[in-house]
Amino acid sequence: MLRLPPPGRRVAAALSWWRSRSTVVRDGVLGIALAVAAFVPPLAVSGTRLGELPHRPADALAVLAVLAQTLPLAGRRRWPAACLALVAAGFAVQELRGYASFAGAGLLVAIFSAGAHQERLRRTAAAAAVAAYVALAAALHAAGSANRVQDYVLFFAFVAVGWLGGAWLRGVRAAEAERRRSTAAAARTEERARIARELHDVITHHVTAMVVQADAAQYLTAKPDRLTGNLTAISTTGRRALGELRDLLGVLDPDRDAAAATLRGERPSLAAVGELVTRTRAAGQPVELVEEGDPGGLGGGREMAAYRVVQEALTNALKYAAGHPTVVRLEHRPDGLRIRVTTAGDPAGRPAEPSGPVGGGGRGLAGLRERVEVFGGALSAGAGPTGGFVVDARIPAGEVA
Repeated sequence: MLRLPPPGRRVAAALSWWRSRSTVVRDGVLGIALAVAAFVPPLAVSGTRLGELPHRPADALAVLAVLAQTLPLAGRRRWPAACLALVAAGFAVQELRGYASFAGAGLLVAIFSAGAHQERLRRTAAAAAVAAYVALAAALHAAGSANRVQDYVLFFAFVAVGWLGGAWLRGVRAAEAERRRSTAAAARTEERARIARELHDVITHHVTAMVVQADAAQYLTAKPDRLTGNLTAISTTGRRALGELRDLLGVLDPDRDAAAATLRGERPSLAAVGELVTRTRAAGQPVELVEEGDPGGLGGGREMAAYRVVQEALTNALKYAAGHPTVVRLEHRPDGLRIRVTTAGDPAGRPAEPSGPVGGGGRGLAGLRERVEVFGGALSAGAGPTGGFVVDARIPAGEVA
């Protein structure tokens, strides 16, 4: 037994098929329907009578006038000026010959379409249409029309409303298109900023560790075992940096959806802070990790932001306070997480200064502050009360995502 799809699905499929047709096909159907209607009684003998000239029975020229006012509507959106010119010519023949036909409605459709879809020379097209109308009014008066000036003015106002309606629709569409362009541009800017933050956070930490390890290696030439360990650490850190960079740049490739999915699935979290501390310690920085409370699960986005806070703080410690003790303290609370990374200064209490050409411009901390504020948190960074440097961040709890 043949089973038909539900009526709603059939209607949806029919609408989808109709929308997939070109505008010429869809508008051509409108023109054909209007042409057929113009020959159906009583519409065949009713319609616009601008000049009120004596009625003339339909003949071959009347048929041509009807077709000229209807069939060109197939191009009303693609060629609006040409469509209006042809329809207006058919309308002029109809009025000057005294025919009466429902096809005159095609003039209003053509004028509305010109107002909505004419891209270039809009003022020229409008001026030409006004001049053509004035010429038609003069010709009708010369042909014996009894209409007064105000009658022609009233009809002109009627068709002008059609043009203005089309122009209004054009303005609405242009404003919507501009809004979409602005939204897309803002999204692209935000995405570029996000990728820049990710690049900074992922690469700076590894490269800084490599620089510090390479600087230390020059003092270990007399200790082959320790030198070998240092070079191995540099190689491992470099490979890790290349791997993370490859995954991050994979997001930019539209043909690598799997890479983007992998990156989203393996984004760093609080569980990876221990490994981060171990790697930093291997780079020569004395780091201690202290955790208080029971991790309750902040959600993927918040945990990633927390990880980046710790990562950037340790990167700065490697840059500006290499060899100075650093403490990473994670305080898990019911209302969120507090992160406090303290790097000790020198014995005199002064903060450590950069010791080599590995300094940055503060982009990392600014990006971290933006990350944390997205979740309603706060971040501060500066010299501690007894010297050194302190990064303090609070990330409130939220929905687990």
